[in-house]
Amino acid sequence: MVAPADSTAETHDAEHKHPWHLVDPSPWPVLGALSGGVLAVGTVLYMHDGGSWLLALGFLGVAAVMAFWFRDVTREATFQGHHSIPVQVGMRYGMALFIASEVMFFVAWFWAFFNASLFPPEQIKGTWPPPGIIPFDPWSLPFLNTLILLTSGVTLTWAHHALLEGNKEHMLQGLGLTIFLGLIFTGVQGYEYSHAAFSFAFEEDAPGKGGIYPTVFYMATGFHGFHVIVGTTFLIVCFYRAYKDHFKQDHHFGFEAAAWYWHFVDVVWLFLFCCIYWWGAGDAPTIS
Repeated sequence: MVAPADSTAETHDAEHKHPWHLVDPSPWPVLGALSGGVLAVGTVLYMHDGGSWLLALGFLGVAAVMAFWFRDVTREATFQGHHSIPVQVGMRYGMALFIASEVMFFVAWFWAFFNASLFPPEQIKGTWPPPGIIPFDPWSLPFLNTLILLTSGVTLTWAHHALLEGNKEHMLQGLGLTIFLGLIFTGVQGYEYSHAAFSFAFEEDAPGKGGIYPTVFYMATGFHGFHVIVGTTFLIVCFYRAYKDHFKQDHHFGFEAAAWYWHFVDVVWLFLFCCIYWWGAGDAPTIS
């Protein structure tokens, strides 16, 4: 029989004379770094018409490390009682700093966008969007995806309030709807990419083939899409843990961290929609 988390934590504190969790030696940081390196090299080779097997190997390695690492952290928090109040405070600081670093990551892409759009260089004839670029109509698929993400933020908040009230059924419903909306968002964005009138690949003297606009557009929206996929994965893990009764009304930082991340993704999309899709389209003809 598993001891309650609080009593286990008290035993742990008594043994170590402090409330902090000193983690046991783990292979996951090293294996995660190696898998990430293989994934990066495989991605570069894939972009040069090769290395697809290395890309797949790196992806599987990263996914496996994430799964086993999540398993270990779940055990430490739920069954071993290592996540005391001071440990949870440290985790909150860590998650806040991680999100702050993510904010600066996207600031870099917005900086590149505004630098090119507010001060168009001579190479694109001093105009924005550049000649030959037909941007998306912001009020078609981009606006639909905006509504989808905003709605997902509402359903996730509903799930959080249900957790605080001890209502497991509503928590699972809210989480399930959020995951569903995240998957729909990803599908819509993939469909949007497949109908773009410009491409990432550069071709000499070919309007719409490469250049500053496709680069900034695909890097900013593509990395956001990647964050949506990561956030959806976090929420799927939370759904499983909620189903297994891992979360308590006063002990559920794993859920809170995933919720913070998801709301961050929502806010970034609002800036992408307003700046790149809406303002960035200017008066140029658009495609629906």
